[in-house]
Amino acid sequence: MLSSTEGNMATEGRFGSERDYVQMVDLLAAWQEDPGDIRSAFLRLKRHVSEKGSTLFFFKSRPGISYSLRATLAGSGSGDDRLFAMVDIIDDDPENRWLSVCFYGDTITDPDQEGDLVPDGISGEDGYCFDLYQYDESAISYLEQRIDEAYENTLRFDPGGGLSRP
Repeated sequence: MLSSTEGNMATEGRFGSERDYVQMVDLLAAWQEDPGDIRSAFLRLKRHVSEKGSTLFFFKSRPGISYSLRATLAGSGSGDDRLFAMVDIIDDDPENRWLSVCFYGDTITDPDQEGDLVPDGISGEDGYCFDLYQYDESAISYLEQRIDEAYENTLRFDPGGGLSRP
């Protein structure tokens, strides 16, 4: 059961479909075992992403594998909107879930070298993923900075040739 605060955090943001929204809320409501407080980390990152203007969420459920919250800029393309962040709940052990937060490689920096390079791993493009196994204020703050960076750089994205530079 979601607390009223968690329920409010879960409902923030626009979803691509009602089905995506319902699947996410159902997962959060059923999520009982959480020794690392990963649900709270997920909700905090989701709230941070939802504070970005024009964010549109998609939620892909693959029980036993992952639940993926994907953030795009609403109306940013011709039906092929570019993701700026993915917050994946890894479900290989439902009693001990963890997060993998991923970005396109050309939208972020990783000054602390915390992320793992994933060659051709995000829609055939290089990306960076950051794994979180327990609620960690410092790590979450670092991820929020990467979200901000990815969002700003995605706003400047030119579909014909990458980032447009001033």
